[in-house]
Amino acid sequence: MVKSLTQQQRSQRQLRLLQLLTAFGPGLMVMLADTDAGSIITVAQSGAQWGYAMILPQIILIPILFFIQEVTIRLGLATGKGHGEAIREVFGMKWAFVSVITMFIASLGALVTEFAGIAGVGALFGVPPWMSVSLATILLIAIGITGSYKRFEIIGISIGLLELFFIISAFAAHPNPAEMAKGLTSLPLTNTNYLFLLGANVGAVIMPWMIFYQQGAYVDKGLSKEHLKGARWDTAIGSVLTQAIMIVVVVAVGATIYKAHPGQSLNSIQDVAGALEPFLGTFGAKIAFSIGMLGASVIAALVVSIAASWGIGEIFGFKKSLNNSFKEAKSFYLIFTAAHIIGALLVIFSINLVSLTIDVEVLNAILLPIVLGFLLALEVKHLPDEWKMKGWHRWLTWGCSGVVIAFGLYMAVIAAGV
Repeated sequence: MVKSLTQQQRSQRQLRLLQLLTAFGPGLMVMLADTDAGSIITVAQSGAQWGYAMILPQIILIPILFFIQEVTIRLGLATGKGHGEAIREVFGMKWAFVSVITMFIASLGALVTEFAGIAGVGALFGVPPWMSVSLATILLIAIGITGSYKRFEIIGISIGLLELFFIISAFAAHPNPAEMAKGLTSLPLTNTNYLFLLGANVGAVIMPWMIFYQQGAYVDKGLSKEHLKGARWDTAIGSVLTQAIMIVVVVAVGATIYKAHPGQSLNSIQDVAGALEPFLGTFGAKIAFSIGMLGASVIAALVVSIAASWGIGEIFGFKKSLNNSFKEAKSFYLIFTAAHIIGALLVIFSINLVSLTIDVEVLNAILLPIVLGFLLALEVKHLPDEWKMKGWHRWLTWGCSGVVIAFGLYMAVIAAGV
């Protein structure tokens, strides 16, 4: 009897471990995509303008990012429905269309910055934009139409982990710990330029397409309620990792460009790499930076385009799974393909990466009140009572969302020139 009970306990432990490991993937994937080309350029510009003063906001954004995406976990696992589909069922087709259009605008802007990042990396090595972007487009489409969510996720995470090469740049910059500590206490919120870049950083960390992707990924991967713990760990680890990469870039730029030329404007990836080169050497400035940027751009392009395709499929009701073949889900894959082609063409014919990127991240911040409004409303109206947030968790999540929404409204006022 004792032996049998021990075997049962062992089996239960193995099952829990399997559930934990199975849940890993969507959170890490979306968080690595969150540190995309646009985010890297935005935080590099922030470091060039304000040095280490942009480190503290990146740390503060870790729990905010986690708690907001944790609501997405609950919705995806408890309902088994994508974000667009859930909005359509609860609020109707009109509001679902508004939400998806909001996400699609953000996704298209993000895709342009990803391809611009790829073009910038190619330019560092003398490869013309039309060639680097065209090759990347073919590769991205090929990855997406393999007919397997699992394969898509493994490839995406493997590419995304190339972002860890940014760490080399931070170490090579030899940052001064005392200056970093001083920067952590500096938060010049009365400066409008700082607030504008802070808003861009908020928009670079919490993006509309992240919610659509992560919720849709749980559905496509076939995860359910018992995977909640693993999904939380997956997202928590991803939240820390993505912000650690952002901090690494701030440190690398703050210890070099800001120290030598405070306030220097960066107008392209070549400017960033070129400004870093005297301090980091050819390897640090070109190889490590380029590999990290390439990983960031490719994984984000995959996630963004799939999020847009899932969102549109969810409100119009056509087949939308990465586990379907091209023939079985033709509309889904055509939207996925078209998004890449449009983004690629926009970059090939016109590119000014840094100004475009910061504008896109500011746009993300402006759109966040709409996206987070739907997310919180779905938590209240669509989740079963036992899955709703309670106590301090509820108030903390609403508080974090309120901060982000306030920034979004502030950026909308600034953009309107009021």
